[in-house]
Formats: sequence, C-alpha cells, structure tokens
Amino acid sequence: MRPEAAAITADPMSVAAPSGWRRWRRWLVPLFAAVVLGLLLFHAGKVDWAGAWAALHRYSPLLLLGVLGLATASHAVYGCFDLIGRQHTHHGLARWRTWAIAVTSFAFNLNLGALVGSVGLRTRLYTRAGLDEATIAQVVALSLATNWLGYALIAGGLFASGTIRPPGEAHLGMSTFRALGVLMVLVALGYVVACALSHGREWRWRGRTLKPPSGRLALLQLALSSCHWLLTGTAMYLLLGRHVPYSTTLAVLMAASIAGVITPIPAGLGVLEAVYLALLSGSVRQSALMGAVLAYRALYYLVPLGGGLLLYMLLERHAATSKPPTG
Repeated sequence: MRPEAAAITADPMSVAAPSGWRRWRRWLVPLFAAVVLGLLLFHAGKVDWAGAWAALHRYSPLLLLGVLGLATASHAVYGCFDLIGRQHTHHGLARWRTWAIAVTSFAFNLNLGALVGSVGLRTRLYTRAGLDEATIAQVVALSLATNWLGYALIAGGLFASGTIRPPGEAHLGMSTFRALGVLMVLVALGYVVACALSHGREWRWRGRTLKPPSGRLALLQLALSSCHWLLTGTAMYLLLGRHVPYSTTLAVLMAASIAGVITPIPAGLGVLEAVYLALLSGSVRQSALMGAVLAYRALYYLVPLGGGLLLYMLLERHAATSKPPTG
C-alpha cells in the first residue's frame, strides 16, 4: 500500500515550501531513495524468482478471492475520505459521485503516482463536476489528512512499541525509531484535539481561508483511515499464510508505504519488495515472501486499476451529460 504524497492545494506548485525545508529535501529524498534502492539491489540477486512464482500458484482461489474482497473493502473505505470533505465544505455534488472520484483517483495514485491520481485526476474530475478550485483544494487536503491520520496512529503505535526493528542498512537506532512512533501518535491525537478546540474559527493564509473540521469529523477521519489501513494489513497477513504476527505484518506494511511515498517510483515498483525482503527475509522463505508481494500487487494495485478505469469512463460520461451542482 502506498499512501498519497502530501499535496494540499489544487495546484501543488501554488504554495512554496519554506526555503530551509527545500534545501533539506533536496538531499534527504535522494539519500533515502538511494538507501531503499540499495536494499533492493542487495537482496534482489538472492531471490528465488522461480520459487516465488511457484508460491504464487499455490494460493487457493478461495484465499485469493478473500484477499480481493479485503482489498476492495479497503478501496471502498478510502472513497469515504472525500465524503468527509463533502460534509465539511457542503458542496452539492452527489455522494455517489464524490465517492467514485475518490476511489478512481486512489487506484490511479497507487499505480501512476500522486501527481497523476491524487492531484491531476481528482482535480479534473471535480472541475468537470462543477466544483471551484478552493473547494477542490479543501476536499483534497482533508482526504490527505485523513489518510495520514490513521497511518500516524497505527504506524506510530507499532513503531513505539518496538514491534519491528529498522534494518541495519538504514542506520537508524531503535530509540530513534520508538521516539518517531511516539511523535506520530501525538500528532494524530493532537489533530483531533485541535479540531475540537478550534471548530468554528477561520484563519487567513496566503489569501486563502482555512477552516478546520469539527472534532466529530476529525474522529471520523481517524476511524475511517484506521479501518482502511487495518483492512490492507489483513490482506497481506493472509497472503503471508499467517506465519508472521499480524502486528509485525502491519508494521512492515507501514514501513513499505512510507518508503514508497518518499521514493519517486511509480507504484513503488521495487520499493515494496525491497522493504519486505529487508525486514522479513529472516522470518519467511524468500520464495513465499515474494509470492505474497506479487499477489498483493495484483490484487491491491492492478485489479482496482481496472475498476478505476471503468469508473473514470462512467464519471466522464456523466460529466458530459449532467448539470453542475448548485450548492
């Protein structure tokens, strides 16, 4: 699973990042990408790819159908993220159409990257539906915040508990890893508290009006996102044959997800494999491990992309024949 890259406006270049962060990012992102790709190259030559395909073929159709059901449910829950934005902005777009736009953009985001799916496709479909730029920006921002809230709560809890240790190649100490986890949990909970305390207030920033959601909506964001991530983790847990504890499976998925976001490769191709190989190669046979990752890619990435294409055609056809919402 690859979460969306952080982008909070309809035009991702409209707000410049602080110059200090730009300087750090210029070095940190390539460095992190080099570490991840180094892990991949280190382990790729040791993988029994023939064994991985054999492991893939040993999955029962019933198990694959169950995992596909979990993947579908995870995508469906993700679609509800934009319904939170609809509730917050009170735009008049139909619920089904809002949900379909979110599901479509997520499928494209996973396979083609955030600029194509999360930002580009979402902006096009919402614009075609008649929403203005400011409303689109708020919906996208709330969706992104929702996705990261659940991630921060679950991943932070797992990292802080010491469920998984960072790979030695990452040169990241366990105490630093735990501290990062605690910070992530505090950020998620702090967001909910801040929304509850500041509901009804508005701030002006760079000519834009910022209005936080209510505490109730913030709690809903946290609940939906957590459900989304837990469904995804359950899918991988079943593909690994339940040989790895669920908490460990979930923690590795979280680590792979953030690696996929930071490393600028469409669909995180190779990144997911590298992280799983680095963190679980000592617990699961490499052939079985890679078979699980291949099945996961097919059921969570590729099959939903087919559904996303169908939804996209439906949305485009509907946009061409319907009138824009009035509220």
